[in-house]
Amino acid sequence: MNVIAIAKRIFQQFIRDKRSLALLLLAPILVLTLIWLVLDSEDYQPSIVTQELPEQMEEALDEAFDKEIDHLTKEETEEAFKDGEYDAFVSMEDGQLAILLEGSDPTANSTTLKTLQDALQSLDPDNNRQMSVDYFYGSDELNLFDQVGSVLIGFFIFFFVFIIGGISFLRERTQGTLEKLLSTPVKRWEIVIGYLLGFGLFTIIQSFIIVSYAVYLLDIWMAGDFWQLIIVTILLAITALSLATLLSAFANNEFQIMQFIPIVIVPQIFFSGIFQIETLPEWLQVVSKFMPLTYGADAMKAIMIKGWNIWDIWSDIAVIVGFAFVFVILNIVALRKHRKL
Repeated sequence: MNVIAIAKRIFQQFIRDKRSLALLLLAPILVLTLIWLVLDSEDYQPSIVTQELPEQMEEALDEAFDKEIDHLTKEETEEAFKDGEYDAFVSMEDGQLAILLEGSDPTANSTTLKTLQDALQSLDPDNNRQMSVDYFYGSDELNLFDQVGSVLIGFFIFFFVFIIGGISFLRERTQGTLEKLLSTPVKRWEIVIGYLLGFGLFTIIQSFIIVSYAVYLLDIWMAGDFWQLIIVTILLAITALSLATLLSAFANNEFQIMQFIPIVIVPQIFFSGIFQIETLPEWLQVVSKFMPLTYGADAMKAIMIKGWNIWDIWSDIAVIVGFAFVFVILNIVALRKHRKL
């Protein structure tokens, strides 16, 4: 009977905890749905540019590629590569087929090359045609880890800062420290900024350690400036920290902080660049625009693989700062539920 009584108490306690009940029942469905939407999406369709190819070859490529083939000069294509518009430039140089790949995405590279090879195979069954391959970004040594490494760095920084920052701020509340501060003349915005600066020092240290380890020990592809990458990771960490402190205002214990992970953190990994966002349904592409990690990963990839500087990715930086600013404002508003100052 004691066993039944204990089981009944736990059952009733769990039923009263609506958030945990929803997490148990709905979170797995949400994550499985995201995985299905990402992995069940259409195959990536590369987009290429050609210049002065033989008519027979142009026809073969038109049949092989689903997207319409544009005709530009090499210089025009290189400018378009900077905007991510095309995957390859195909031309004839000294009687030899020359392929210039955009190069920043190994998946797109392999798909493009395979499609080109299949099209040329139909023209030359003996495969005697000579072909040269060059890369605008990266090289043939760029592997899958180099591609997703920038995303993983951003994700792990975002994830661990979110967990540690959220739990630390929650303890400030549960231990009464925040209540004591709120009883003083200190303004809400001063409390929020003070906590962010205090925790922020450790995010800077964390960012430096993670990026240094990935670049210098794991030898991940790094074409840009190390310190500019550090700036991006710090901004991303501050955004994660401000989001964590905001959500911690609506949690009563550490377990409830963990409940936010499948809702807030997990979805971002699917839309941060590990998978081809272009192959997803349009509404999912719109959803990805509301996730800070989308812009953080894009900025880090631009620095690490493309070698861009921070001024080339100012739009991504502006959005990340915008997210952090909005979260800080919401943090200040959320403190009202504890005490009006």
